[in-house]
Amino acid sequence: MQVIMDTGPWVALIDRSESRHHDCVTWLKSYKGEIVSTEAVLTEVLYLLDFSVFAQSAALDFVLTGTVTLVPSSLGSFALVKRLMTKYHDLPMDFADATLVTLAHDLEVQEIVTFDAGHFNIYRFKKKRHFRILP
Repeated sequence: MQVIMDTGPWVALIDRSESRHHDCVTWLKSYKGEIVSTEAVLTEVLYLLDFSVFAQSAALDFVLTGTVTLVPSSLGSFALVKRLMTKYHDLPMDFADATLVTLAHDLEVQEIVTFDAGHFNIYRFKKKRHFRILP
């Protein structure tokens, strides 16, 4: 079983001042599958944690210890990212979100850990599949 990790919950797992920190920690402790994400999301996480090199280090430890697996982009996935950003330009869809929808498409994963339910309830992938929002 796999789940896709978005920026907000990843930041909340590390930053105790985040309002949903406890919810995310509780979810992570109970989750037994693989967590996947993209380098674009990691970039956003590191940017949002720029108040502390220790917080940024903790975010990188999620990758280094295998808590989160980063799935690299390919030229084909970048082409889909471009199409998605054009399709959802009215929201607008940012680059990181587009990489997550592309990842869902490529891996056929419907579950996403995100606080951005407004957008991820709209996004569709592979034969109009929708996301299941966690936690």
